[in-house]
Amino acid sequence: MPAVLTAALLLTAGCSSGSSDGADPSGTDRGASPTSTAAQSPPAGSPTEQAPPAKGSVKVLRTVATGLDSPWGLAPLPGGDLLVSSRDEGTITRIDEETGEKTELGEVPGVSPSGEGGLLGIALSPDYAADHLVYAYFTSASDNRVVRMIYDEKKPSGEQLGAPDTVFRGIPKGVIHNGGRIAFGPDKMLYAGTGESGDTGLSQDKKSLGGKILRMTPDGEPAPGNPFPDSPVYSLGHRNVQGLAWDDKQRLFASEFGQDTWDELNAIKPGDNYGWPEAEGKGGGSGFHDPVAQWSTDEASPSGIAYAEGSVWMAGLRGERLWRIPLKGTQAAADPQAFLEGGYGRLRTVAPAGGDKLWLITSNTDGRGDPKGDDDRILELRVA
Repeated sequence: MPAVLTAALLLTAGCSSGSSDGADPSGTDRGASPTSTAAQSPPAGSPTEQAPPAKGSVKVLRTVATGLDSPWGLAPLPGGDLLVSSRDEGTITRIDEETGEKTELGEVPGVSPSGEGGLLGIALSPDYAADHLVYAYFTSASDNRVVRMIYDEKKPSGEQLGAPDTVFRGIPKGVIHNGGRIAFGPDKMLYAGTGESGDTGLSQDKKSLGGKILRMTPDGEPAPGNPFPDSPVYSLGHRNVQGLAWDDKQRLFASEFGQDTWDELNAIKPGDNYGWPEAEGKGGGSGFHDPVAQWSTDEASPSGIAYAEGSVWMAGLRGERLWRIPLKGTQAAADPQAFLEGGYGRLRTVAPAGGDKLWLITSNTDGRGDPKGDDDRILELRVA
């Protein structure tokens, strides 16, 4: 049985001012442009590293599937099909990557959808071929937690998920800022991005699980080599981490929502402090790690990210566009470039599809913004 970690946390449903989950009720245009922060970023690594071209391209190859309801997490299966979680329905659905046919695996027990909470990120076990385990991050009645379930595709539709084993619990929950992205890294450890649930003080509290990136074993124990003894905390000072991705040198990047001024893409170093609530965006001062790039909240409100063709690709919710951030090491090699602006509405999740291709999920049924249509879809893109 997996180990279960607990934490005594201050839970809150309060909401700070500014944007949450990409929606600012005022709709104020802050008029700022995306900027890179190469001067404040960590060293780029080897001087021989090559940067991709300053300008890239995106081509929508096809619509893979439509009719999705509040899609959030995406996990590509071996062989090409896709698993998608529904935040509000609490279900996981398999999408045939060729035909778009949908097969519901089942409903995840214990999910308590409310506000930005519900069934959020999903990930496959690093040993999926042998154990068939699907991991899920969700909001329960008392907290945010991570569970794992056996997926048995031989069973009837709706009954293919085994009983969930709780791997990790005690992450603070709220109406806003529940984090939710999970991913297994190149080290086969499980990473989870959390939010501060509207209680900004949690982000700087090393004993709290809120406003952090967590790193744990597949069984939920603090991972070997973590920066703080006997703690799953990998980095702190985050507001609401929404995207996790590694480049081809196994360096971790994360996206997160800002409040009133700057959304961020960060290069993550173990033990570093990313500033919230003392700093938002670059220039936070000594002791805080500046972002690789930043955007005004109306241009981004970032969600999922993926790495492909030398760049991080970042889905924008309120910004309704896909951002390309070309990298040289952990620095932005050129200014971010926007694609698909307004064409598909709110964009939630982007994931590698192999080589120069990406999967992209829209988020127009999540009750936020000015949706483009009454359903959501998965797109296949070619990028450069």
